[in-house]
Amino acid sequence: LIVGGGSMGWRHTRLIRESLPDADIRVLMRDPDRDLPDGANARLTGLDAALAFKPELAVIASPATRHLETAIPLARSGAHLLVEKPLSATCAGVGELIDTARASGIVLLIGYNLRYAPSLREFGRLVEQGVIGRCLSVRAEVGQYLPSWRPDADYRQGVSARKELGGGVLLELSHELDYLRWIFGEVRSVQAAIARQSRLEIDVEDTADLLLQFDPASDSDSDGVVASVHLDFVRRDSIRLCTVVGERGTLRWNGITGSVERYSADVNAWEAVFTSELDRDATYIAQWSHFLACVCESAEPRVTGQDGLAVLRIVEAAREAASTGCRVELMSG
Repeated sequence: LIVGGGSMGWRHTRLIRESLPDADIRVLMRDPDRDLPDGANARLTGLDAALAFKPELAVIASPATRHLETAIPLARSGAHLLVEKPLSATCAGVGELIDTARASGIVLLIGYNLRYAPSLREFGRLVEQGVIGRCLSVRAEVGQYLPSWRPDADYRQGVSARKELGGGVLLELSHELDYLRWIFGEVRSVQAAIARQSRLEIDVEDTADLLLQFDPASDSDSDGVVASVHLDFVRRDSIRLCTVVGERGTLRWNGITGSVERYSADVNAWEAVFTSELDRDATYIAQWSHFLACVCESAEPRVTGQDGLAVLRIVEAAREAASTGCRVELMSG
């Protein structure tokens, strides 16, 4: 079952059809006039019909504000779930989904597909190996002009532009929050400035700047590393970078080019240490293969429901910090 007939629903339907040519794929869509994604067997128009279909696997690709209304009943029915990021629009109700998935014995995988990018995985491995020594500071930034995301569609009608659907940079660009936590550990505190600065016709924030302080390593006598995070919908030159400054050099990941570079203090120069071919489908294919491995081979989900909830807690802390002007401490666990 694919829940949602938007761009992500189309992508998942196409890739699943390529992976499982004999599968019965049905799409739950709110709009009966919307085209059925290529590769789908049939359209379903209500949750009761979706539950009656008794799917073994379900992909939740509807707007974030509607994820839980279908994910929880499907989890109760025994369907394994791949839930697109973000897991929801708020933390409310997410615990129920996690508990239901555990009680039902189903897989709950969250769709932060950047976790499957070879260049980001290599970047994280090099940080963990300490190739630049102890990490001293981190800068992550992502920006792209919202109307250029899907030039053939009206950006004003898309999820990203509308609060009621879970739009805004904090949720739509939350990949950065997920991978930073994956690489550097739990976030201890958040400071933030959030704004709608452009003339885009949207009712959500288009720019956010966060300061995240992470818990210190268990074997460290220093404070946890601090990451500066910038997210925006306004930048005309698309960018996705993460730069880590260490005691012995600097490491830089470029998510646009799929490359990792290192600046070594020994040679005072940048060198390319990893490059991967760019393929927009590759991370989604790898994610889908991992999902099947979790279902069929009992592999451990790479991005769990708890991971998705942790990102939402950071988002909510950022909103509170921005509104109060104060640093917000996060509870562990």
